[in-house]
Amino acid sequence: MVRSDEGELYLSTVRGKLRLKDMKTTNPIAVGDKVIFSVISEKKGVITDVEPRKNYIIRRSTNLSRQAHILAANIDKAFLTVTLTQPETRYEFIDRFLATAEAYKIPVWIVVNKIDLLTTNELQDDLEYFKYVYSSAGYTILEVSALKNINIDLIKSEIPNRISLFSGNSGVGKSAIMNSLAPELHLKTGEISKAHNKGMHTTTFYEMFEIDNGFVIDSPGIKGFGLIDMDKSEIYHFFPEIFRVSAGCKYGMCSHTHEPGCAVKAALESGEISESRYLSYLKILEGDDNKYRGS
Repeated sequence: MVRSDEGELYLSTVRGKLRLKDMKTTNPIAVGDKVIFSVISEKKGVITDVEPRKNYIIRRSTNLSRQAHILAANIDKAFLTVTLTQPETRYEFIDRFLATAEAYKIPVWIVVNKIDLLTTNELQDDLEYFKYVYSSAGYTILEVSALKNINIDLIKSEIPNRISLFSGNSGVGKSAIMNSLAPELHLKTGEISKAHNKGMHTTTFYEMFEIDNGFVIDSPGIKGFGLIDMDKSEIYHFFPEIFRVSAGCKYGMCSHTHEPGCAVKAALESGEISESRYLSYLKILEGDDNKYRGS
């Protein structure tokens, strides 16, 4: 579906040559792309070209005939939506998404949804630890509840004049947040699997909506986030707190794993860098990616 400059929508096909243009990805066109298209009949068109992207969010594809899948393009801000319970979002998933966003210069705010469920001391401790990990890394964290309409206004104030992506695992409440932002959307929301305490897909494809003079992309839940096209010597650049501290390392080519005089290892010992973030860095450095592929 293509939206013209005049705001009209056209159901469009993709020109054959364009489908073959980029063989490294499963999709030649992603939501958020700016395209050249021709009107062929009333409300129908054909896409003939894609304008250069300023950025995109990409992950390793489950389709073995291609390398990668572009989730969305030309993003001004990503809201990575997570939950600490029902379901619990894994830190490794968060860190891989954040590293990819850093690599493609996409600002990310982390939205902790369902804070109304954090009713025990243990869950409140989990929240405090989560905030320590990601605040010390330099990320903005929003504590919200789509169900109770808590702090949704903080998200809404960031929507105008931007293209925003909402992403995260299934069941974390992306569509529920979208409905809170714009009740007229009536997006379908799902339930949590009682057997596995995991979300079940309700959004099945990427779709962009116009809200408050901005555009918001709703996305299907992602189970895994395999990384792609990252030079091992540059991976630490995509962990802001590690990159910041690395200026103090004794050796310029420090891998931050075993070298003497490593400022990153010292910051880990002092608690300036969290252990969970450092372990995620090591796993990415080791290329342990297969188990993070998912649908």
